[in-house]
Amino acid sequence: MPAKGQELHGPGLTLKILELEPGLLAMEAAYQGEARMPSQHYHPSQAERFTVLAGRMHTVIAGDERIYAEGDSFEVPVAAPHQMGPHDGPSRVRWEVRPALRTAEFFERLYSGQADENFLNEFSEEIRFN
Repeated sequence: MPAKGQELHGPGLTLKILELEPGLLAMEAAYQGEARMPSQHYHPSQAERFTVLAGRMHTVIAGDERIYAEGDSFEVPVAAPHQMGPHDGPSRVRWEVRPALRTAEFFERLYSGQADENFLNEFSEEIRFN
C-alpha cells in the first residue's frame, strides 16, 4: 500500500507522495530531461492541479498546447484529455489529484512491474486512455 513519504520510480520520473488522504493525493514529481509525455489520457472523476517548482512543463490539455515555467500553476479539469512532460530539460512539479481515489496505488503497481492484463480495467475510475 502506498504511504506518505514513499518514492515511486518510473521511466524518467520520480514521484514522492507528500499527502495521501481520501480527498487529496499530493505528490512532487521530478522529471528527468529525457522523460517523455505519456499517451493522451483522462481522469473520469478527478481534477488535477500542478505547480511548476523548477524547469518548464510542456502540456496539451483539451487540445490547448502550452509551456509553463517555474512558479506557474495549471489545472486539468475532470475528464479533460491531456498529456504533459518536461520541456527542454529536467523539471519538478507539485501535483495534486482530487479526490485521491486509488491513484497512488496505480503508480505503485505500474512502477513496480505489477501491472497485468487487467490493470487498466481495475483502475478505470482513475485513468482511461484515449
